Amino acid sequence: MKSQDIVILLKLASLEQDEQDEQHGLRHPRRDIRHEDPFSVRGLESSLGISKTEVNASIKRSISSGLAIKDHDSGRAKPNRRNLRNFIVHGLKFVFPARPGAMMRGVPTAFAAPSLKKLLMSAGEYIYVWPFAKGKDMGQSVDPLFKSVPEAALKDDRLYEYLALIDAIRLGNQREAGLAAEQISERFLGK
Repeated sequence: MKSQDIVILLKLASLEQDEQDEQHGLRHPRRDIRHEDPFSVRGLESSLGISKTEVNASIKRSISSGLAIKDHDSGRAKPNRRNLRNFIVHGLKFVFPARPGAMMRGVPTAFAAPSLKKLLMSAGEYIYVWPFAKGKDMGQSVDPLFKSVPEAALKDDRLYEYLALIDAIRLGNQREAGLAAEQISERFLGK
């Protein structure tokens, strides 16, 4: 398992939710508009900045580990939401730990991300950011799961929210991680 596997699975979950929203007549969050199928290896490469070879290998690893399944109708890989949620909540911080680093400019993550700010009030601590040259916020740097995460997150609001929640689990104390786990459960399983 590699860290980009989680990023790809979260993107697939985001795309699935976009499809469901479209079927229900709801508008999408901001999304990259391209001509290729966003679920295709080429589409994932374009939106995530991860090579086609690595996307393909990642999907195979995810299916092999049970974190993804092949859809019988479309033939596309899709996240096994229950298994992915369990891995994120119970294992991710041990397999891909996050350590706050130096103060840098970047993209806010964890509970400093725009969609999560209102969920938890900070006691004036520094925010966490993914280092990114075009970032506008200053905070303690945290290495993202994959180097292209800041740019990919800025293209897809839902993916950004998922990645920020994951960082809240990787970085947070028990209360913060518990709140993030509840939010992940709600988004993935409707609980």
